Amino acid sequence: MVIPAEYYIRMEETKLKKYALLIVDVQHALMMDHPYGETTLVHNLNSLRTFCYEHNIPVIYIQHDGGPGDDLEEGSEGWKIYSEVAPLPGDLILRKHYNSAFKSTSLHDILTEQQITHLIIGGLQTEYCIDATIKSAFDRGYHILVPEGTTSTFDNDFFTAEELCKYYEKKIWKKRFACVLPLGELTAQLFL
Repeated sequence: MVIPAEYYIRMEETKLKKYALLIVDVQHALMMDHPYGETTLVHNLNSLRTFCYEHNIPVIYIQHDGGPGDDLEEGSEGWKIYSEVAPLPGDLILRKHYNSAFKSTSLHDILTEQQITHLIIGGLQTEYCIDATIKSAFDRGYHILVPEGTTSTFDNDFFTAEELCKYYEKKIWKKRFACVLPLGELTAQLFL
């Protein structure tokens, strides 16, 4: 039996892929303001976390510190990670002060040390910290996966939260900065 060369190339590509899940800014103050589709968001993030735990994919929480007086001030009730998606022992938690999870944090160093090549990203807020983190990751050479329905935000003066989520998933990120797929399809194809 002759094994095609493509098989070996595909096997090598698979060996090189190493994933991590980033859950960004899913904190009490933001969740208490009830982001768009919050029930779906929590369900999808928990499904994604479970999948990652089952497949030994590291889960990294990013926790925003907005500084003194902010709803997300370190140590405040609003700063805490939302209890329904709280980290498990062994999950890494990184604090950030900027929209991007990479700016002035050790995230890139940690991912490099663990030889992570692919990031699955979800959390809050779609047009702010998620967008900035995706683009920063892209600039650093990571392959980014965004499962549909795993980011959310709030209505603003220009767009509804639903419009923002769809716009970023389908127009800004998809086929530019990230692979955007339905959650079930993404998990089914993750190791192909």
